[in-house]
Amino acid sequence: MVTHVRAEAPGDERGALLSFLAEQRGGIRRAVLGLTDEQASSTPSASELSLAGLVKHVAEVEQGWVARAKGEPPAVERDATNWHENFRLVGDESVASQLDHWEKVAAETEAFVRAVPSLDDTFDLPDEPWFPERTVSMRWLCLHLIRETARHAGHADIIRESLDGRTAFELVALAGNGNGDTP
Repeated sequence: MVTHVRAEAPGDERGALLSFLAEQRGGIRRAVLGLTDEQASSTPSASELSLAGLVKHVAEVEQGWVARAKGEPPAVERDATNWHENFRLVGDESVASQLDHWEKVAAETEAFVRAVPSLDDTFDLPDEPWFPERTVSMRWLCLHLIRETARHAGHADIIRESLDGRTAFELVALAGNGNGDTP
């Protein structure tokens, strides 16, 4: 564990889930600290992933999942024609603009999770072969977002270390915090 997640208030399951999600977001946000858009867009490992692309992807995915839970379509519809744009900056996008967007998405996620009547409430998934279940709970949504973000935070650690040798521990020190908060 690179940062410490503060304990939730007794009985605040939502707070615990949201704190762990925020901690994982922080890992990705810190991975781009001090980098130019060009550096953050580079692909220094065997993968085609870049830090800029990961920031964009996790924000888009988080927004899309919360939209599904609300019964709305994602803000950006992806298919075979534009899927590749999910992992890279296009047009006038920048790391800063994607971080700002993600901050808004995170605030919307927190507000939504705190407002749902129960984490046991459910929503339907699209009829797609990669969704074996048709209905999932709000708790599942939170856990899925933590898992998705954590997976990409690990990718971000490897990419950043491949770029300039900085590790997650060094980036926490650079950011000046170790409590799970994002800079």
